[in-house]
Amino acid sequence: MNKIVILGSGLSGSTAALKLAMQGAAVTLVSPAYAERSQSVMAMGGINAALNTKGEEDSVEQHFVDTMQGGSYLGDPEAVDNLVRMAPGIVRWLAEIGVNFTRDEAGRVDLRNFGGQKKKRTAYAGARTGKQIMAAVIAGCRKYEAAGTIQRLTGWRFHSLILEGAECAGAVIIEERTQALRSITADAVIMAVGGPNGVFGHTTGSRLNDGYAAGALLAQGVEFANLEMVQYHPTTVLTATKQMLITEAARGVGGRLFVMKDGQPWYFMEEWYPERGALMPRDVVSQSIYKVCNELKLGIGGGQTVYLDISHLPKAVIDSQLDEVVTICRTYLNLNPYAEPIPVSPGIHYFMGGIKTDKHHRTNIGRLFAAGECSAQYHGANRLGGNSLLGAVCGGMVAAQSAGAVTAVDGAAADEAGRKALAAAADELERWKGTKASPLSEYAEIRSELSTLMYGSMGIYRKERELLGARRRLAELEQRAAEARHPYSYYEDRTLYANLLLAKAMVESALERKESRGAHQRTDFSEKNDRQFKKPTNARVAGGSITVDFG
Repeated sequence: MNKIVILGSGLSGSTAALKLAMQGAAVTLVSPAYAERSQSVMAMGGINAALNTKGEEDSVEQHFVDTMQGGSYLGDPEAVDNLVRMAPGIVRWLAEIGVNFTRDEAGRVDLRNFGGQKKKRTAYAGARTGKQIMAAVIAGCRKYEAAGTIQRLTGWRFHSLILEGAECAGAVIIEERTQALRSITADAVIMAVGGPNGVFGHTTGSRLNDGYAAGALLAQGVEFANLEMVQYHPTTVLTATKQMLITEAARGVGGRLFVMKDGQPWYFMEEWYPERGALMPRDVVSQSIYKVCNELKLGIGGGQTVYLDISHLPKAVIDSQLDEVVTICRTYLNLNPYAEPIPVSPGIHYFMGGIKTDKHHRTNIGRLFAAGECSAQYHGANRLGGNSLLGAVCGGMVAAQSAGAVTAVDGAAADEAGRKALAAAADELERWKGTKASPLSEYAEIRSELSTLMYGSMGIYRKERELLGARRRLAELEQRAAEARHPYSYYEDRTLYANLLLAKAMVESALERKESRGAHQRTDFSEKNDRQFKKPTNARVAGGSITVDFG
C-alpha cells in the first residue's frame, strides 16, 4: 500500500485523495482549513467539456484548438490533448457522484458559452458550480476517512520538502496556530496548494492561498514555468478586503460591456470584436478595458472601471444563473443589477504559471507531483474560463494515477531524511524565537509595498524600466525583511520571505520574455515573437540567484 501525502484539500487535492483511496493507497491530506473553505468552492462559472449536445458539431479537437489558441500556444500540447479528451468523462463522473448540474429541457447536462470558445461547452450548476463539485468530491472522501484510508490534517500547512538524495521522501508541515512542526514520510507527495495570491495581496482568490508553498519549493530547487503569466479577469469589483469576481457567466448569457461616449452607451467589445464581443479570451477583454480607460480616457469618472450590464436579461435567467452576482452587488455595492449596470474593472484572478510539470504531473524532483493552479502545463499564456475546474479535476486524477504508481520508498532512508529535515526546521524556529521582534506595522508596510510594487510592474501592460525598478526594489524589501522579525508568527515570517523570492522570479521571467503574448504584454516589445519565445519560461534558484531560460 503506497503512502501519499497531499498538500491542499481544494478540488485538485481532494480529487487526488479520492482517486488514490479508491486505488487502495493510504492518503494524508494536509490543509490550512476545511475543504469546504477552499478556493475551489468560489468558482461560479462552470467546467468545460465537448459534450456536443447543442447541435453545434463540437468536438474534443475543437476544445484542444481553443485551449491552445487561448493560451497563445504555450500550453503543453500532450497535456492539453489529455485534458480535453478526459473532459467528457470527467463531467459524467462528477454527475454520477452527485454534482447537481443544471439540465436542459431534454434532461442532459446543460452547456453555455464562455470566453475564448466558439461552441457551447461549459457545464454548470446554477451560479455555484465549484461549490457543487466540491460538495460531491468531499462526500466521496468522507467515506474513506471513516474507513481510515484518508487521514485529514486540518490547520496544518506545508513547511518544506523532505529530500532523500535527488528524490522527495515526504514533507515537514507546520501547524499555523501553535507553530508545532511535524514530519511525514511518504512514497510520493502531491502539491495542490493553489495560486500565490499573497504575492499581490488583493486578488479574487482565497487569502488561504498565501504563496508560501510556491516560494519555499522554489528555494528547495523545484523548477517553475511561465511565472510572468498572471491573468487579470476583466470583471471584478473591489471590496474592503479583496477583489470579488463578477463571473464570466454574466457575459456568457448576454451581459454587455460599455462606457459612455458622446452621451451614448458604447459597447466597445462588440465594435472591436463583432464575432464574439465580450466573450473574447480574458486577456483580450482586460487589455481592451485598459485601452478604453487609459488611452481613450473613457473609464467611469475618468477611472479604471467600465460598466457590465445584465439589466436587459430576463429575470428568470438572472435568478437561476446569476444569483451570486445579485448577492455581491446588493451586499458589497448597494446596487440593484436588475435595473443598474455594474461598475467593473480587471483584477488578478489566476496564475497560469507555477510548478513546472509534464503531462503526468511530474516535477523535476523525483516522487514530487503537482496539480491544480499551482502547476503549469495546461493554460499557457492565458486560461480559458471553464478550464480551471476541468484542469483541477483532471490534474488531481492524473497526479493520483502517477503518484500511485511509484515504487515504495526506502523506509529507513526516508525516516532518517525526515528526522534531519524536522531537526533543521526546529533549529530554525528556535533561532527565530531568540531574535528580537519587530513591530507588526513594519511587516504590514513591507507587505503593502510588495503589493503596490507587483501591481505596478506586473500589470496588464509592462515595460522594462518598471520591471528593472521592481528588481531593485525587491532586493531592498528582501533586505528589510531579513533584518526584521514578525512579532508573533514564525510562519508569517517565512511566508514574507517566500513571497519576495517568488516575486523576484516573476519579475525576472517577465524581463526575459521580450515580446507580447497572452497575459504578458510589453509596451517596449509589442509584437509576438514565435521564433524566439513560443516556448515556456523556466525559472529556478541556482547559486542563490534566480535564473530564467526557455524551453
